[in-house]
Amino acid sequence: MELGNAFRVFSSRNYRYFFFGQLISRMGTWMQRTAVIWVVYTMTHSVLWVGITTFAEQFPSFILSPAGGITADKYDRHKIVIVTQTVSAIQAILLTFIYANGWHNIGILLSLSLLLGIANAYDIPARQSMVNELVDSPDDLPGAIAMNSSLNNFARLAGPALAGIAMATLGATFCFASNAISFVAVIYCLIKLRLPHRDLTVKGSNIYQQFKDGWLYVRKNEEISKILTLSALLCFLVTTYNTLQPYFAKDVFHGDAATYGYINTATGVGAFLSTFFIASQKKGKSLKKILLINMILLGVGLLMMSFVTKLPVYLFMCFVCGFGNMSAIPICNTIIQTASSDEMRGRSVGFFTMATMGTLPLGSIVVGFFAKHFSAQNCQLVQGIICIIIAFVFLPYLLRKPKNNL
Repeated sequence: MELGNAFRVFSSRNYRYFFFGQLISRMGTWMQRTAVIWVVYTMTHSVLWVGITTFAEQFPSFILSPAGGITADKYDRHKIVIVTQTVSAIQAILLTFIYANGWHNIGILLSLSLLLGIANAYDIPARQSMVNELVDSPDDLPGAIAMNSSLNNFARLAGPALAGIAMATLGATFCFASNAISFVAVIYCLIKLRLPHRDLTVKGSNIYQQFKDGWLYVRKNEEISKILTLSALLCFLVTTYNTLQPYFAKDVFHGDAATYGYINTATGVGAFLSTFFIASQKKGKSLKKILLINMILLGVGLLMMSFVTKLPVYLFMCFVCGFGNMSAIPICNTIIQTASSDEMRGRSVGFFTMATMGTLPLGSIVVGFFAKHFSAQNCQLVQGIICIIIAFVFLPYLLRKPKNNL
């Protein structure tokens, strides 16, 4: 592992602005997300309702991400991200105002989560495909994508930890307000970016044809199609184990919001170290082999976690599963962006968002349903088995001689 490979991307002025603006904003987002999930669980005492809340925020990505990808290829990605981040800021302000005034209604929370999900469906394809324009050299793209994931995972580490402390002392309103304020930083940094001119190759208004062209492109590109399939299976069947964490915090370990924050923090530490490890790899290191190892690690971790009854041991297993789980998305994202042409990159990322963010809410509903009828522990046990099966099904592809040094 070479630390220089991880930090080389910060030589780019644009990437520095982008990174630090996103860092502040993502921490606020995770504070809000953690608070919303905890508020919903304490209001309903139902893992199923937690799954429905996750569904409301993330399912729009399943429906709208391909349209978001077309938009990212057709229009200025920089301007798209500024607009979507502004919409997300408005959502955070509304949530803060409504909750602070005592309107603690599950329908309102779901409606605002849905609004955020719609904004994200257009934001994620534009923001992720824009990373290619932020770095000074194409060789820095894998490191930039991995550092972005490290950013998200650090936010996943710090955000829930701060949210747990804040909810225990200041209440959920403070978390919502913190997220609203955080958007000042990200919008300022986005405005400061100076991106090179990009020829907009997608012309015309036939959205169906643009969707069809993108779909045929990702289907014919074996590298992209296999990674999309693997990502969809993981996100639908395995990574939704996080939906069960409020149950373990409150009903298994008899804890409160702080306990839930500890669980999220332990997961975040593992996730952060995992993606930082990926960003530090020498060029030429096979990311697919790392993905295979970490999938097996996640599967074994979930198997063991389903039998744990002591909180310290459970937190350690959360760390292990976080390390194995959160490496998958940046690796798959790197492979897709590296294998995509510039004129198709937005649509490729759009389908990737559909395969990941879009299937997560469906999986959350499914795991919430089965947890209600067969126990959360049994769900985690089955998810561990499924993860190992997926790893072995894709074993020939992941061990094949890599293309583009992946």
